[in-house]
Amino acid sequence: MSISDTDTDRRLFRPTVLDLGDALLRPWGRSLELPGGVGPALAAAAADPDIARWSPLAAVGPVDPEVYLDRCDSLWADGTAAAFAITDAADGGLRGNAYLGWTNRDDGVAMVGYWLLATARGRGLATRAATAVTRWGVEHAGVRRIELYHSVANEGSCRVAERAGFPYEGTLRGSYTYGGGVYTDEHLHARLASDPFTD
Repeated sequence: MSISDTDTDRRLFRPTVLDLGDALLRPWGRSLELPGGVGPALAAAAADPDIARWSPLAAVGPVDPEVYLDRCDSLWADGTAAAFAITDAADGGLRGNAYLGWTNRDDGVAMVGYWLLATARGRGLATRAATAVTRWGVEHAGVRRIELYHSVANEGSCRVAERAGFPYEGTLRGSYTYGGGVYTDEHLHARLASDPFTD
C-alpha cells in the first residue's frame, strides 16, 4: 500500500474530549482546569510510587507543570501527540493520563501509554482509556498500527494491554530505562486498525 500526501496530511492529532461516561479524557495544556490546580495534581501524580516507577512523567526529576503543559500544547499544535488528562465526569478531579503519539507518522504507526492514580485503579479505567484513544486515533487520524510497551515486571500493564486488544508480540531486550540508569526488558503489544474493537 502506498502512502499519499492526503494520508499524511490527515495524520494529525487535534484536541478533542473523549467521553467514557464516568470519566472524560480532556487535552492536557494551558487551558486545562482541575480542582485544586493542575500543578498540585501533577505533583501528586509524579509522587505516586507506581507512576514514578513505570511512567516517564517524573523520570528526569521533579515535574515542572509549566513546562509539561507547554510541551503538551506544542505537541497538540503540531499534531504529533495527543496527551489526555483522565478526569472524573462528576467532580472533574484528575484520575490519570492517556497518551497517543506518532512513532512513524509517514507509516501510520503510533504508540499508546497511560497511568492512573491509585484511587482510580482496579476499575478497568486504564483499559477503557487505552481503547478510547486507540479507536479515536484510528478513526480520526488514520493510525494504522498502534504499539504498547511496558516493563516485563509491570504485570498490571500487561493485563491492560491484553484486555484492550493488544496481543503480545515479543520481548525487547534492554529496551528502556524506567526511572533512568538501568535498561530493562520490555514487552511489545500491538494492534492494527483492522483489528476489531470490543466494547
